[in-house]
Amino acid sequence: MAEETIFSKIIRGEIPANIVFQDDKVTAFRDISPQAPTHILIIPNKLIPTVNDVTVEDEQVLEHLFVVAAKIAQQEGIAEDGYRLVMNCNKHGGQEVFHIHMHLLGGKPLGPLLSQ
Repeated sequence: MAEETIFSKIIRGEIPANIVFQDDKVTAFRDISPQAPTHILIIPNKLIPTVNDVTVEDEQVLEHLFVVAAKIAQQEGIAEDGYRLVMNCNKHGGQEVFHIHMHLLGGKPLGPLLSQ
C-alpha cells in the first residue's frame, strides 16, 4: 500500500486548500507556490505514487484528469491563449509529492519547457 500524502489530506478536507474542482475521481486546487498566474494541481482522489505505478484500472481517472484540465482552463480564461500541462515522475523528473498530479499552468507566455 502506498504511503498517504499531504494531497490525501487535502482531498478529505483535513488540510485547507483553495479547491477549484472536486468530484468522485479528482480534486483540483491552486498551488501554494504558483509558478504562473494560473497554477492549479489536478490529482486523482486515488493515491497513485508515480506515473510508473499507473495500471489499466487507472485509465478512466487519468482520462478524467485531462477533461477536468480543459474545463478549468476554460473557467480560468486561459484556454484560448494556451496553457501547459505537466506531470513529473520520480526525483529526476522533479516529483516532490509522491501522489501523481498534473500541473495546469497559464495566464502568461510560458516560454520553452526546458532550458539548456
